[in-house]
Amino acid sequence: MAINASLDELLRLLDLETLGEDRFRGFSPANAPRAVYGGQAIAQALVAAQRTVPADRPVHSLHGYFILAGDPKTPIDYSVERVRDGRSFTTRRCAARQNGQTIFSLEASFQIVEEGFDHAIEMPEVPSPESLPTSSALADRLQSFLPQGVLARLQAPSALDMRVVDPAAAFGMTKPGSVRQYFWFRIGGPLSDDDALHRALLAYLSDMTLLNTALAIHGRTIFERSLQVASLDHALWFHRPFRADEWLLYAQESPSASGARALTRGALFTREGRLVASVAQEGLIRQRDQERR
Repeated sequence: MAINASLDELLRLLDLETLGEDRFRGFSPANAPRAVYGGQAIAQALVAAQRTVPADRPVHSLHGYFILAGDPKTPIDYSVERVRDGRSFTTRRCAARQNGQTIFSLEASFQIVEEGFDHAIEMPEVPSPESLPTSSALADRLQSFLPQGVLARLQAPSALDMRVVDPAAAFGMTKPGSVRQYFWFRIGGPLSDDDALHRALLAYLSDMTLLNTALAIHGRTIFERSLQVASLDHALWFHRPFRADEWLLYAQESPSASGARALTRGALFTREGRLVASVAQEGLIRQRDQERR
């Protein structure tokens, strides 16, 4: 599948079918793994909520809970509750269901564009994306070290252009100790100027690699079959305008892990150093011989 075809498939993923008033239906990719990708549920729920809000009120924050693993072979039905329509803020609640069961819930807040105080943390110093290998080049370089499943994922055509700043840490080839990971990414093709689309795409991408940051500290990775890894909740705040088809740096850290759960945080910057979004997620990480969920 060519990159353009992969991008078309991703955009179709976010183009929900309308079932009725405030009710929508989403589908998973034909080649989806055994469970629905968390970023897909976040993005599709956000798209559903966005369709009930005026375009001049962009989303500024969302909070979601992953309740059950979704089946990618079954359509996902999204129902939106119009919680509040205020003078400046609008609140929406969205439930994602399969077979009569809620698999994911989202609450999102939207706001009119306003001026105000402005400050932000600085972007960390990292190599430019152009100086780092593409995913396919990285796969060629590391093919003797990586599992076949990981190699296939890196080599497959994708709508996403992603550059890993420290591949050794990301793929468990270094000693434990690193508490931060950095990734550059952008959608690998031109997009329209629709701000709601760019925010939905960032929501989709924001679930990537977060829990692996917590495992890298211990010299482990999400690719190990002996581990059970699952997102439990997800929060995303949008700070400033951005484009998903331009380079964004995803700086990730894990301040804590305990009780079979890990907390991870992320900050997203444009290549000019402007902070555009922040992320927080807690996830389940445990040995499979301890599996209970």
